Amino acid sequence: MFVTDSPTPNSLLGRPGRHEALVTLPAQEAHVRAARHFADDLLETWSVPASERDSAVLIVDELAANAAQHGRDRMTLLLVLDDGTLHIVVTDSGAAVERHHPATATAPDEHGRGTGIVQYLAQSTEVHQTRSGREVRACLRCSP
Repeated sequence: MFVTDSPTPNSLLGRPGRHEALVTLPAQEAHVRAARHFADDLLETWSVPASERDSAVLIVDELAANAAQHGRDRMTLLLVLDDGTLHIVVTDSGAAVERHHPATATAPDEHGRGTGIVQYLAQSTEVHQTRSGREVRACLRCSP
């Protein structure tokens, strides 16, 4: 696991209160919990209010679970708190996900709600295919 947490110096940005942190984990379901705890602990350190922190941690959980399911090697979680907005970016090394899903033996209640939860909680979401995988961004307003 690779972790960085660095408040960006005010002299470089001209504004106080910008924080960012990055963690890289194996793209395995067993590491989703680590991503969730990393986000929860970090956001508490950054004084994000509990209700907004809970929403952010749920977003991280859903995005990390998707990355673990579809990524091949690794997943990366980037959190940036800047001017009252929390940017959550999860990247993985997986291929694009097909929009239609073939019939499976899995009950419909067990999968497929993650992106809906993220879209409901976040003010905005974006998905980009990159050369090395997929990047999902979610933005969440946080009280000062």
